[in-house]
Amino acid sequence: MVVCGRDERRLDTAVAHLRERAQDAVTGGEAAVADATGTGPGAAGDAADRVFGVRADTASVADLDAAVEAVRDRFGHLDIIFANAGRYAAAPFEEITEADFDQAVGVNFKGVFFTVQRALPLLRDGGAVVINASSLVQRGQADATLHSATKAAALNLARTLAAALAGRRVRVNSVSPGYVETPMFAGSEIDVAEAEKLKAQTAAGRFARPEEIADAVAFLASGEASYVNGQDLVVDGGLHGCAM
Repeated sequence: MVVCGRDERRLDTAVAHLRERAQDAVTGGEAAVADATGTGPGAAGDAADRVFGVRADTASVADLDAAVEAVRDRFGHLDIIFANAGRYAAAPFEEITEADFDQAVGVNFKGVFFTVQRALPLLRDGGAVVINASSLVQRGQADATLHSATKAAALNLARTLAAALAGRRVRVNSVSPGYVETPMFAGSEIDVAEAEKLKAQTAAGRFARPEEIADAVAFLASGEASYVNGQDLVVDGGLHGCAM
């Protein structure tokens, strides 16, 4: 089960790299689901017969319950839960509104928390849960107070769930991406000059490709990571580990 936002490229990539391990269930925004299920522009090839899309607001527990019930009816069980939905909105601490706070907490933490909780009864013993955190948790960034705080909550949820679900042999890990080539960086939210500045701070000298993050998630979800539990895998191209 892959829970994503409306970013079609991110959804396509996640599905492509996880589909070989199990049947796929996807919840997300309308555009993302249409693309992944082969009903929209840029459809993912033969994904139409492998991907089951459910439109849902991940900040709504009622929507999540409906999505999980749809997955139960279609597949009966889950092997992997990937809680990938999230949002990033840079803003000075003093300018963050209650609405900003509620939206960030709703998507980045509440949505992740209840995605796992509600889907857990369908997860087979010995399955895997991967939670998308953020490498910004590793350092203080002036305009990312709300994002970093909510992602830190998601990261620590993964750690505590690893202990809580040990009796079922369910492994729970998180992945913390750095900057990734998504529409957020290609659009108006971050201009070209700012994007180049961010790339210069990264040892790799570029943003990650979505498939590079998906590879890390696929590893954590696979048997190749059978002894990896309660860990956070940072995939940031050397953003935080190298002084540039």
